[in-house]
Amino acid sequence: MNTTEIFPKGQPLPNEWFVGNAFLTLLVSKDKNNDFSAGSVTFEPGARTNWHTHPKGQVLLVIEGNGFYQEKGKPVQAIKKGDVVNIPEDVEHWHGANSISSMVHVAITNYKDDVQVTWLAPVTEEEYPKEL
Repeated sequence: MNTTEIFPKGQPLPNEWFVGNAFLTLLVSKDKNNDFSAGSVTFEPGARTNWHTHPKGQVLLVIEGNGFYQEKGKPVQAIKKGDVVNIPEDVEHWHGANSISSMVHVAITNYKDDVQVTWLAPVTEEEYPKEL
């Protein structure tokens, strides 16, 4: 583990939901006290989620690096260490690293019944910004 990392890099995330190399360390699972999960997600340069939604929203706490966040139909936003992204329920969006930097965020994702995410299409090379 790199001495500057807060959490371990974790396990690789599935290519059917991510473009590029992304990893997850689960920090908190849904249980009788918490109707959410929290995980540290590491994105290597250029890695990003597919488009997706959350039925009860999500919060991202960027703890390292530089990346992007975009809601469908809106401009891409650059995000960096220290940024907090509060994603409303059922908003189609994606997030990930920029092309030259890795990015790590803690994702706090709420559940609605037993559902916390609906995965959609990959973010294409045309949709992914080369720079901002």
